[in-house]
Amino acid sequence: MHNKVVTVEEAMTHCFNGMSVLLPGFVNCGVAQTLIQGLMDAGITDLTVISNNTSVKGQGIGKLVHDDRIKKITCSHIGSNVETMEKVTKGEINIHFVPQGSLCEKVRAGGAGIGGILTPTGVHTPMEEGKQLLEWDDEKGEYKFVKADEPQKGKRFILELPLHADVALIHAYKADKMGNVMYNHTARNFNEVFATAADFVIVEAEHIVEVGEIGPNEVMTPGALVDLIVQAKTEV
Repeated sequence: MHNKVVTVEEAMTHCFNGMSVLLPGFVNCGVAQTLIQGLMDAGITDLTVISNNTSVKGQGIGKLVHDDRIKKITCSHIGSNVETMEKVTKGEINIHFVPQGSLCEKVRAGGAGIGGILTPTGVHTPMEEGKQLLEWDDEKGEYKFVKADEPQKGKRFILELPLHADVALIHAYKADKMGNVMYNHTARNFNEVFATAADFVIVEAEHIVEVGEIGPNEVMTPGALVDLIVQAKTEV
């Protein structure tokens, strides 16, 4: 049996400047605060971040924003963090907006090895710019590629490509020493999906327990997906 529990400092040796990183959480709920602080302490920078949002000023992902550690972010909104808005406006952060449901599905596709997803969300809006569009042809019973300025005849979809990252930093309520993970209520949010879509997955857990103390029906992310586990700190 392999014990995956390490210190934050050991975990950070698997992170590097310029990496892409999946950071789940909704504003400040279910955010890997201990591991984000680990990135700060290790001086990791030039990050490409995939996240739903950038938390708030001075907390969670907001720390990375404040300290200019992020070069690009793919997310759904930044309205909770005025500092992110300022840096995006000044051109200090390259931002790519994706509707929240589409973002989650793009990451799910990246984790499942799927080549992309078709969604009607964003059709006839700026969200379709630069993307491939498909339309369902009822007569032929097939999809065909179309251009944005073509008259719409059938149901139209945007082809959204999968998202995958070098590293995912996950927050869990409980993890056993083999990496089987359990989330707590709404802190589960994007953590479960994001844990599937990275080359290397680091989990911070509020409680680290022995193997067998998490029942099979309670496992939400299996240990096969988790590379390292860190004890989450109550204050960071």
